[in-house]
Amino acid sequence: MKIVLDCDTGIDDAVAIAYALACPEAEILGIGSVLGNVESDLAAENTLKLLKVAGRTEVPVALGAHRPLVRPPGYAKFVHGEDGLGNTYMPPSGLSVSGEHAADQIIRLARQHPGEVTLVPVGRLTNLALALHKEPQLPSLVKGVVLMGGAATAPGNVGPVAEANIWGDPEAASVVFAAPWPITMVGLDVTMASLLLEKHLECWREADTPLTRWLLAVVDFYFEYYSASFGRRACAMHDSVAVGIALGLVMEQESHLLPVSVVTHDGPAMGQTVVDRRPLVTPGRYSAEGANTRVMMKIDGEAFIDHMVERIALYQVR
Repeated sequence: MKIVLDCDTGIDDAVAIAYALACPEAEILGIGSVLGNVESDLAAENTLKLLKVAGRTEVPVALGAHRPLVRPPGYAKFVHGEDGLGNTYMPPSGLSVSGEHAADQIIRLARQHPGEVTLVPVGRLTNLALALHKEPQLPSLVKGVVLMGGAATAPGNVGPVAEANIWGDPEAASVVFAAPWPITMVGLDVTMASLLLEKHLECWREADTPLTRWLLAVVDFYFEYYSASFGRRACAMHDSVAVGIALGLVMEQESHLLPVSVVTHDGPAMGQTVVDRRPLVTPGRYSAEGANTRVMMKIDGEAFIDHMVERIALYQVR
C-alpha cells in the first residue's frame, strides 16, 4: 500500500515510523513534518535520525507547518522531552529535508499515483488542510485518509472531551473532516487500549538490533510520563495503531460509518470530535447517509501491539 505519513515526530511517532518501515505491506512514498509534540523542523530532524538508524535515508522528508491555521503554536515536550525523543539528544542525522513543503509533497504524490495513496497523518492536521486549500480536488486523487486523532466515547487527553491532535489545530481538523474523502478516525477509544509493556521492551532487548536499541533509549521517557495514568510502566502506542489500521494489520472488533464534526470555538469542548451516534440507536429516525468517517470503536489492541513489537524486532537494517 502506498502511504504518505505526516508526523510531529515525538516518541510514539518514532515507533510508528519504525513499524511502517518494518512492514513489507507498506510503500512509504514520503513523510511530512508538522508542529505538535515539538516544532516542525525538530520533528523533521527526528524523522531523519530514525531513517538513518533504519538505513532508509531514501525516504523523502518534507518540512511542514510551523503553526496552526489560526492559533498560536504550542508543544507537548513535557510528554516527549525537549528534543522530542525522550531527552536522549541523539546525534544529528547529517541529512536534509527535501526542500518541498509537506503540503506540496502530499499534492505531488497524490497526482503521481491517483487513487492509490493513503494519507496517514498522526499529528495535527494542518498540512492536510493546507493541501486541501491548494488543491481542492485532492479528495478525488487519494485512496483515503487514516488519521490518529479524536475520540468518540472516550474522555479527552488535553481536556474533558478533546484529543491532542485535534485540539492542537481544530480549524484544520474541521476542514479535513468536512472534505469529501473517506476517513478512518483512529481515536482514543482504541489507542488508549493499545499499550506497550515491559514484556515488549524485553523482546526488543533480545533482538538487539540498531533500531531496537535506538527505540529502547527513546521510549523510557514516554513510559515514565504514562505511568501516572496507568499505575504501571506502560504507554499508549497511538500512532502505530493508525499505521496498522491503514495497512489492514489490526483486528477490528467494532467500527461505524458516522458523521463527525469538530468544535472550533473556545471553551471546555474545543477540539472535540462530535461523533453523531444517533443512527446507531434510532436508525429509523436518524440516518448516517452521506457520512464519510469510519470511526474505530474497538480493536484487539493487545494482539496488535504484540504484532507491532515483533515486526520491529525482526527488522534488519538495509
